[in-house]
Amino acid sequence: MAAAALPSLLGKALHLHLHKTLPAAVCLLIRRPCYTATASQSPRPIRTPPSTSTNKYDDNPSLLSTPKRLPPPIDPNRQNDPDYRKWKDKEAQIFLDIDPITLLIKDILHSNRYMDGQRLTPTDEKMVVEKVLAYHPHSEDKIGSGLDSIMVDRHPQFRNSRCLFVVRTDGIWIDFSYQKCIRSYIRQKYPSYAERFIKEHYKRSST
Repeated sequence: MAAAALPSLLGKALHLHLHKTLPAAVCLLIRRPCYTATASQSPRPIRTPPSTSTNKYDDNPSLLSTPKRLPPPIDPNRQNDPDYRKWKDKEAQIFLDIDPITLLIKDILHSNRYMDGQRLTPTDEKMVVEKVLAYHPHSEDKIGSGLDSIMVDRHPQFRNSRCLFVVRTDGIWIDFSYQKCIRSYIRQKYPSYAERFIKEHYKRSST
């Protein structure tokens, strides 16, 4: 009889053991975190390294005399018109003349070479003063008491745009439009073609 009762006692003991340990095991499985992403898939902060770019115009001055943009194509229906051909030749000449300084200014304003409020390098400043600011219709008023430096900063009204500033020796700084300077230069050097060129390629006015 004792032998017959042994399986019954073992069954009760096993049932009691499972009753006590199974909930704990289930809780452990539920509470255990589940990792599905690999290390390469995990989001990581992207840290931008500090800029180490140099002034490419200092390293290669020939860039200032190399055209980077082709003039508008010639209309095949008018290519035999001598007046039209003369205009296209002059248009190409003007582009060849102004493109180096225009590209330099755009690089100064739109690249990461200069932070807001930063003064230009001596090379860039010399180019801007001699090739741009000197042709502003009100350059003397802009310079005022004297030129201390040229600076890049946010436009006083359009904060999403950057522009050039004259920093005077008296501490006052005032913005100026490089496009206005270039238009004035074109009018002085190419008086017969200036207005047509400006109308076709400088549609937006600037102050």
